[in-house]
Amino acid sequence: MRLPDLTPASWFAPSYDVAGKVVLITGAGQGIGRELAAILSHRGAQVVVIDVDAVAARRAADELGGDAHGIGADVADRAQMSAAVDEVVQRFGTLDVVVANAGVTPVPATVRTMDPADFDRVIGINLTGVFNTVHPALDHIVRARGHVVVVSSCAAFAPGMGGSPYMVSKAAVEQLGRALRVELAASGASAGVAYFGIVDTAMTHDMLDVDDLGKELDGMLPWPLNVRITAEDAARTIADGIARRAPRTIAPSGWEPYALFRGAINVVLDHRLAADATVHGLIRAIEQRR
Repeated sequence: MRLPDLTPASWFAPSYDVAGKVVLITGAGQGIGRELAAILSHRGAQVVVIDVDAVAARRAADELGGDAHGIGADVADRAQMSAAVDEVVQRFGTLDVVVANAGVTPVPATVRTMDPADFDRVIGINLTGVFNTVHPALDHIVRARGHVVVVSSCAAFAPGMGGSPYMVSKAAVEQLGRALRVELAASGASAGVAYFGIVDTAMTHDMLDVDDLGKELDGMLPWPLNVRITAEDAARTIADGIARRAPRTIAPSGWEPYALFRGAINVVLDHRLAADATVHGLIRAIEQRR
């Protein structure tokens, strides 16, 4: 079951019909982005699929048919993303919605043992990549009174041991989305932050199902935080959020109470994790991989 949106500002928000709108989605060659492209295309949007894998981007666009357009671009490359936005506007004449979805996970490591290059890689894609996606599009979004979605994660407010670059990046994306929401409001445009718990994607399987330590981390999550949703479920949450210009969406809904009360919960949780012998053993196992 999905809890209703508990953000009062969204209860009376005007609807936003994507039919005929030009929507740019990054990381849309597979996973959540690919499913979102299909849903929004079905709802009448002109979808632009952007992915670092140019072949996957073009294939996804071809499968969507109609006016869908695929572009190969690396969100970590500022010049490539600026050129991609220019290409979209030249082709369609406008840009109404941007969904900054592209993201990666780090190699499991503690802060002490991680490769600094991996930290830079994750931040470059998950955080700087969101900026590189949104920034060149904002003048067009303002002109169209459109909508921006930045994809954060429930990891933004969860402890980050063993994978801190991901949590750091997603917490920063949350703040970027909150800033955008306030800054765009004066122009009639809007922005929202999407948060997901565990989504069944290739990235999740590699991190939690294939890796032995990942399995252990996954096993530490209590119900309902361990509930998984499909990429289609996650994509539909974003699509429905766009339709009501939602400032925030969370799925699965079991994470909603944690999101609302994280200030108090995290004080207790961090203390317990720091004192937990099982966690100590897990951290030692991660560090032994160095």
